[in-house]
Amino acid sequence: MKLSRRSFTKGIVGAAGLTMLGPLGQLQAARNDQLNILCWEGYNSDDVLGPFRVKNPDATIRAESGTSDPDMINKLRAGEVKVWDLINVNQPWAKAQLYPEKLIKPLNKQRFLPYFEKMLPEFQGPYPLAFADNGALIGMTQRFGPFSFVVNTNKISRKYAEDQGFKLFLDSKMKGRYGVLTYDNWNIMHMCLTGDQNPFTKMDSAGLNKFRKTAKGIFGGAKLLTDDLVAMNTALINGEIDAYFTGGTYTASPARLDGATNIRGITPNTGPVGGKGGIVWIELTSLVNNPNPTSLAEDFLEFVQKPEIAKAVGFAEGTYNPVAQMGDKKVFSMYSSKELDAIQWDSLSEEMDRSLDYDVVPSYDELGKIYNSAKRG
Repeated sequence: MKLSRRSFTKGIVGAAGLTMLGPLGQLQAARNDQLNILCWEGYNSDDVLGPFRVKNPDATIRAESGTSDPDMINKLRAGEVKVWDLINVNQPWAKAQLYPEKLIKPLNKQRFLPYFEKMLPEFQGPYPLAFADNGALIGMTQRFGPFSFVVNTNKISRKYAEDQGFKLFLDSKMKGRYGVLTYDNWNIMHMCLTGDQNPFTKMDSAGLNKFRKTAKGIFGGAKLLTDDLVAMNTALINGEIDAYFTGGTYTASPARLDGATNIRGITPNTGPVGGKGGIVWIELTSLVNNPNPTSLAEDFLEFVQKPEIAKAVGFAEGTYNPVAQMGDKKVFSMYSSKELDAIQWDSLSEEMDRSLDYDVVPSYDELGKIYNSAKRG
């Protein structure tokens, strides 16, 4: 979103030496001296790429940040498997689309499986969506986070918000007191949960009509609509609103790190899908099926498992997220108490337990039309 995890951010190409890639043909020579990464923001940070460049001084290393998971996947479908060496997207896509379409290829299990044993408990075993149905290891987990909504706990208590869940935004007393952070694909999933619907199953006409009513209700009661998380957090801090629909650790963390710990991501206590009412995104980084591969791809994927680099990935680009590698004491020890508080470490495990895995939304096109109509209205 960012469909996307975070239709989250606008496209960012890393600064300081990161440039947009040129024509495909320019990237075919000396492939072991090149690495091209298609990713969400963070992996294109100088704090991540800089040390790897030092380690590989004769290599040209580039990274480009995407605007949505499907957009990045479509680049590979359009022939850019000849350009990219690694792709970093959210958890459903590798198993559901990238691997079946032969856009990515398996990782070396002997090299990478041991890293899962040092990860947080949720990723040990290891994490099922990192594997294809045939058992191939198709990605490594790193950043993740619960993503539901955000409140100012000075106005709405955490307990009340967790008990109410998304129904909070249908309460007539909340009209004009909340914003909608317009990460559209996330809004669609969350509006389904608000109406006690499962976004990850196909909707019939009755389901679509129910969604229409929910979407109209959410947009009808909103005071503020924006896709700018800084503007939304500012409105929350300034008292213009008391909550915003769609948000979580990712969006609340900058305000919390700056000291506004009353800004808190909320995961509902219960919900309509197996008792769960929240959703968690988990990134997977996979090896692109480039016909002219580079050994630097797996080297980089191993490099970002290093404690200081894993921390840099999680705390890059002005938003802060936990990483699976925090199960390793060497990684965890790198976080200050303030940084742990920023990513809501105190409740992270229980919020994960209350969350569904982000997945493909089969009725997305139909729901999107209804959503956009309600948004315009």
